Amino acid sequence: MTTSNCLVRFFLFDNFQVLNMYHNSSHKTFWIFDNEDALEKLRCEANTKCYNKLSTSGKESMLLGRYEEQVLFRYYEKRLLDFCNAFKPTMPKAVVGTAIMFFRRFYLNNSLMEYHPRIIMLTCAYLSCKVDEFNVSSTQFVGNLLQETPAGQERVLEQILEFELLLIQQLNFHLVVHTPYRPMEGLLIDIKTRYPPLENPESLRKSADDFLTRANTTDAGLLFAPSQIALIAILNSASRAGLNMDSYLSECMGMKDNREYIVKLNESMRRMKKLIKDYELPKAEEVSAYKEKLERVHLEFNTSTNKRKRGYEEDGHVAKIQCRTEDEVSNRSLNTRTSATGFSSGRNTLR
Repeated sequence: MTTSNCLVRFFLFDNFQVLNMYHNSSHKTFWIFDNEDALEKLRCEANTKCYNKLSTSGKESMLLGRYEEQVLFRYYEKRLLDFCNAFKPTMPKAVVGTAIMFFRRFYLNNSLMEYHPRIIMLTCAYLSCKVDEFNVSSTQFVGNLLQETPAGQERVLEQILEFELLLIQQLNFHLVVHTPYRPMEGLLIDIKTRYPPLENPESLRKSADDFLTRANTTDAGLLFAPSQIALIAILNSASRAGLNMDSYLSECMGMKDNREYIVKLNESMRRMKKLIKDYELPKAEEVSAYKEKLERVHLEFNTSTNKRKRGYEEDGHVAKIQCRTEDEVSNRSLNTRTSATGFSSGRNTLR
């Protein structure tokens, strides 16, 4: 057996193991949903629950509605992507994908009015480094907050550590995230070996990578299996290049007699493309207005909500005093080197 064939057999076996792990994972069991409506229902419930809790003060006009939260969620998700993609040392794509998925999972059941996304996004990135064994120290991590002083970085780190257990709890301790990057590598290797009609499979990589980057900013990871996302990324890349992969699906992947799966795959591709097409970065004027409301909400209700969770003394409970509120994390904290997310942006100054 040639070295090439041995390598292929290894990667196919490795991909089979990954697929088997996914099908028995908490990711598939608890964090894959039937449709977008199911996700929107959870987010609306989280917003309504927090809204009702805070509206007893008679200050309903200052609270955020569901649309306003969605605008700010996309804004802070973009900031999280910019931070991760400009991270030094370079953060692996799978770690970035895990951080984004933590962020999306957290705000399925929580409101931005209750937990400020500025600190949650950093905590998601920090936790993803641990979970995916990306070996950076805590000092290295906050060192990427380029415009913070060393003292400021230390204060931010303390706040991240205060929120870390809360994040883990809100994720129901389901910390393993299966991203589509590893399945995509396996597919490319398989195509190179078993699909001679395609002379240069590597030509599909860039467009497929771009597809996965854009899919990261949608709910695709909450709706589709990672192997399915990877396959659709490859097929989309081939389609854009004018290549027909039908024979690969039918012959190499054994779908020749599985018409039902082909139909489902095409439907999934249609839905995923629509998610990506419909995604829009929020308008700057909306972000500015809604951020002001969010800061006012946290300033107004910070003394009466979640004190114990945030490290305050409350009702005789002595805890470490929170050294900094969310709105005190410098707006310059995430001023990163460049944006590598595929979106146009200037310097990444988080407000």
